[in-house]
Amino acid sequence: MSSSQLSSAQIARKAKSNLAFALGCLSKERKRDMITFYAFCRVVDDIADDPATSEEDKERELNHWKTCVLEGTPPGHSVLDEALDLPKKYGFPRAWMAEIIEGVASDITKNRYETFEELLGYCYKVASVVGLVSIEIFGHEKPETRDYAINLGYALQLTNIIRDVGQDARETGRIYLPQEDLKQFNVSESDLLSGIPSEKLNKLLDFEYHRARDYYAAAQKALPQEDRKHMVASEIMAEIYSTILEKLKRRRYPIFEQRVKLLRVHKAWILGKHMLRAKFGRY
Repeated sequence: MSSSQLSSAQIARKAKSNLAFALGCLSKERKRDMITFYAFCRVVDDIADDPATSEEDKERELNHWKTCVLEGTPPGHSVLDEALDLPKKYGFPRAWMAEIIEGVASDITKNRYETFEELLGYCYKVASVVGLVSIEIFGHEKPETRDYAINLGYALQLTNIIRDVGQDARETGRIYLPQEDLKQFNVSESDLLSGIPSEKLNKLLDFEYHRARDYYAAAQKALPQEDRKHMVASEIMAEIYSTILEKLKRRRYPIFEQRVKLLRVHKAWILGKHMLRAKFGRY
């Protein structure tokens, strides 16, 4: 069954995402709306990554989705039709969803980033804007919480990039690590594309690790106390991904051997810990 025939809930269950896991702490309505938003992001990403579709057709379909989002016009797709209700319901700009589509669409033709600033522009669209939409659905009160969402988006996406360096190079030929960083640490593209581990690559990944850690810290610093009780789901995500980041560093980045992840029981423990904190007002 294609994604166009699946409901939002079916897409979330099929993906087995950490985000879908973290939504267990939300109220029924907010959880349903976050699943709808997650499914929107998942389907858009699947369009861009579909190996059976030409670049032209992918770009055409995503441009159509972007137009529908900006105009608020349902295109007759079960997930997008449902997702189009979210901006009006929660009062965020439809342009945010269009930015997510733009970011994902860039993966179709762009597979290198010259500078870290250029990479951050990509991370903003595919992760930080996802965070901005998410905190509206979670129900934040303070405008400063948007800085939290932006910084956490950077941290999560950088964690993904570090974890998936080997897989991205092997399966898609994409190298998200900035070219300027490869040069600084004398790591060649062929090292990544051929799956050659080295101490110089580990030093490069240590450098990116510290960048990600800085964004996790910046996110925590930006989160107002008044909104901590609303950000339980995002804090679960932050702990899951920061734990993955620490696991990567501790194992010296086995990026060509495995995709580092947490056991379900570990994620359940993180979920339970945060839900207990929320229940007893410890946030």
